[in-house]
Amino acid sequence: MPGEGVRLTQRDIARLAGVSQATVSLVLNRRDEGSVRIPLETRERVLEVIRATGYVADPAAQKLVGRRNHLLGVFTTEPAFPTLQADFYTPFLLGIEGAAERFGYDLLLFTSAPVADGRRRIFHENNRLRLADGCILLGRTLDRDELAQLVAGRYPFVAIGRRDDAGGPVPYVGADYATATAALVRQAVALGHRRLAFIGPAGGAESSDDRWAGFRAAVDAAGVDGIHEPAQGRDPGELVDALLRVGATVALIEDQADAVMLEQAARDRGLAVPDDLSLVALGNPTRPVATDIAFTCFRIPREEMGRQAVEILTLVMGGEEKGRQRLLPCELAGGQTLGPVPDQRKGRHK
Repeated sequence: MPGEGVRLTQRDIARLAGVSQATVSLVLNRRDEGSVRIPLETRERVLEVIRATGYVADPAAQKLVGRRNHLLGVFTTEPAFPTLQADFYTPFLLGIEGAAERFGYDLLLFTSAPVADGRRRIFHENNRLRLADGCILLGRTLDRDELAQLVAGRYPFVAIGRRDDAGGPVPYVGADYATATAALVRQAVALGHRRLAFIGPAGGAESSDDRWAGFRAAVDAAGVDGIHEPAQGRDPGELVDALLRVGATVALIEDQADAVMLEQAARDRGLAVPDDLSLVALGNPTRPVATDIAFTCFRIPREEMGRQAVEILTLVMGGEEKGRQRLLPCELAGGQTLGPVPDQRKGRHK
């Protein structure tokens, strides 16, 4: 196999598969039908070598040797335009579009990637990633193996959202969730809360890890109780009951859309927010929610993250090593849902 960081060619794939370069080209372009028939065993052998090596087709390279297309790719792990994701993706895309225009690039949205386990895959036999000079990766979670392939292959890319190393540093622009979460914990403690609950995953995606780390660090520093209540697969009413059962007086919820449902469930139980239970949202909604309530929360600088992702990508494409990883501050927003700790002597939290 070629060494790490070496860009493979169709000739390399042909040699490793024991076929001609023309056969590889026919398989990549899906033209092995009609008058040209490639045996299934041969086709599968070529595809297996492509998968094993992480080969990325470069259809523009022959025409643009030594030059750039002035195209930037955007790859989303989920569809970018469904109604349920509009609130999540739109600000990022607005920032990306504005910065691309400023830097003189057109955008290319990759939509043909196959879906596996509910997520689009970057590497597949008909990969067109190299049509773009570089690519921005957008999604709550990104496959670590695919990130490692991108790092090793030296294809210019930037992830939106902090990412752990994947065989090397991953270029990214993220939001400083840990600092913002810790600040909201301190606000709650200053209002008298001594038993705080974190609602959401305490691991998995880096964004969840960072919120949980900020929560744990702040409650430990304040000497108060911090409780984790998983939200996945649980009814909002069940979560409210669990909070009351453990004596939590404030809940910090990862997704504001979930906070809206918790507020409704609390009202259904005759509780008032924040008089009986305070709710704090750790970010903007990721899906549309109908509410008139101004939640105490922090706001994620999504549009600015999109702009800076383009800026970092230009640095990566230019071979610049500095400034390839950035965390942007989140803006704290006061609201109606965080109040002083309830006075249990008045009969609340029954």
